[in-house]
Amino acid sequence: MADEQVPSPIPPLRRRVVLLTGMSGAGLSTALKSFEDLGYEAVDNLRLGLIPTLIEDSSRGRPLAVAIDTRNANFSVDDFLRMDEALNEQPELDVKLLFLDCSDEALQQRFTETRRRHPLAVDRPVTDGIRREREILWRLRDGADHVIDTSLLSLHELRHQIVGHYRTDNAVGLTLFVTSFSYRHGVPREADLVFDARFLANPHWDATLRSLTGRDEAVAAYIRHDPDYAAYMDNLVRLLAPLLPRYQQEGKSYLTVAVGCTGGRHRSVLVAEDLSTALAIHGYIVGVGHRDLDRTAGKA
Repeated sequence: MADEQVPSPIPPLRRRVVLLTGMSGAGLSTALKSFEDLGYEAVDNLRLGLIPTLIEDSSRGRPLAVAIDTRNANFSVDDFLRMDEALNEQPELDVKLLFLDCSDEALQQRFTETRRRHPLAVDRPVTDGIRREREILWRLRDGADHVIDTSLLSLHELRHQIVGHYRTDNAVGLTLFVTSFSYRHGVPREADLVFDARFLANPHWDATLRSLTGRDEAVAAYIRHDPDYAAYMDNLVRLLAPLLPRYQQEGKSYLTVAVGCTGGRHRSVLVAEDLSTALAIHGYIVGVGHRDLDRTAGKA
């Protein structure tokens, strides 16, 4: 009689631990609150030496997010990297290092608008603190599992990315976020796939449509009248449909698709809206946003 096949034991679920760090002013507090909303046990600015004890003593199985930044008087990049390496060696843990970055210009503007002091520039210009902090943190950024650049993200968009990447309900499947953007302001750094809509008929050159957006029916009708629009949309969906299951098979839970045009107001907005609708029909959870819509009034 043939030997019976003994089923392999099901490995226990690993506990998710997110070590959150980054530039002061890049959105660490917002990100930590987003983790808390996701059901994570969220702890702010704990001393590095206490984190292993926290992991051991806190609620078993519950995911944990810990924010550590340069406000801590005992902050050390070397100690941080050693701790991250030691935690990654524990088979029962799924440890991710998340780094929030932001351009120097955006950080300076945020500190100026809020009149906050930079933690590394209490008695010096904000620019000195930003420069010093970047010099300290570059190795953490290089070693991070995930970097989110918040320079052009709203608080809502940052929360959306945290939810997409770090939700713990893996049964939900792949979540998509489709965003329009203006090439004038650069390609979104978080984009996984980028498509160009600048070849389509441009409503900017019609004075009656210029002040409207791709969400307005008159603009939508104008762009859809372009003889290449229908084929373009059909080909986008046909390209993505077989790719998305492969991303999911590789363990990706969140994918950002970016569509750009010159001003980020008309063509890319319509394409993003129509593409998100088409992908939702295929059964995916799809969010849609328009990064530059509010900053491009009157531009192509």
